[in-house]
Amino acid sequence: MEISDPLDIHRVFPQHPEQDQIDEYRRLTAEQAGGVAIISTSVRNRDLAATVSSFLSVSYDPPTLLVSLYAESRIALAVLESGSWALSLLTAEQKGHANWLASPGTPVEGLLQQIDFRRGPMTGNAVIAGALAYFEVETTAVHEAATHVLVVGHVLSMGEDAPWSKELSPLLHYGGDYRRLK
Repeated sequence: MEISDPLDIHRVFPQHPEQDQIDEYRRLTAEQAGGVAIISTSVRNRDLAATVSSFLSVSYDPPTLLVSLYAESRIALAVLESGSWALSLLTAEQKGHANWLASPGTPVEGLLQQIDFRRGPMTGNAVIAGALAYFEVETTAVHEAATHVLVVGHVLSMGEDAPWSKELSPLLHYGGDYRRLK
């Protein structure tokens, strides 16, 4: 049997996807490796943080970042309220931090008590100690996208928290699990 348009077999209708189409989309997108980071902010003197793997550099001039957050999550609501956030790119050795902050039901009180961090110089948001890099960001735009919000921001400060070394590996999310580069 000849197929006139091979794309017809896998066509997905995003307005009304079936569960098997959603599962297939999740499987296929998990085949892309992505860096793992912790986003943090502070609202009413309370630190909030979460693990993210959907972020990207939007522009070098001026330095601009974007992060995708589930719209109904505590971290999304907090980032939208505070207007500033920090993004700490994790090393493979910080997998435990990623697991802790990605776990459902983590407490709001004392969320960062078991993670070593310092305050960013511009926003005062938590910067994870030993991270590959960190960025302090001021939100400049928010876009709704399906069940998520895309938060875009101007970088206020950045730096490295871990001394660079050939043995240092970034923490990656690939195939539904955390992995190391080497």
